[in-house]
Amino acid sequence: MSVQTRERMHTGERFAEKRRGTRMNSRVPVRLEWDDAQGQRISLEAHTRVVNPYGCMVILESDLKLEHRLALTNLANDNSNSAVIVWKGTARPEGGWEYGIELVAPDMDFWGLQL
Repeated sequence: MSVQTRERMHTGERFAEKRRGTRMNSRVPVRLEWDDAQGQRISLEAHTRVVNPYGCMVILESDLKLEHRLALTNLANDNSNSAVIVWKGTARPEGGWEYGIELVAPDMDFWGLQL
């Protein structure tokens, strides 16, 4: 069974619309903080793999769920913002999971980079 070209193009356009802003491979030091099920504050430092004006991708050893809310601080410029886990990728060989994190109310200069 073959797929018509028009359908394939429509699917590509639909997925292209989901991505906002330009992505940039960038290793930015960040701190992530959230409350666990017992109400204890968890704080850990990591580095981004990819950033864009609306969020980032990081690898974390913690097993977090989609829509988990947290605070994200850019340690390079001390900018902080509320954030939410919007994507969970695959387990990485070096340990941890890939996470897509979206900033809730992003400042377009959050990363201090020209994006």
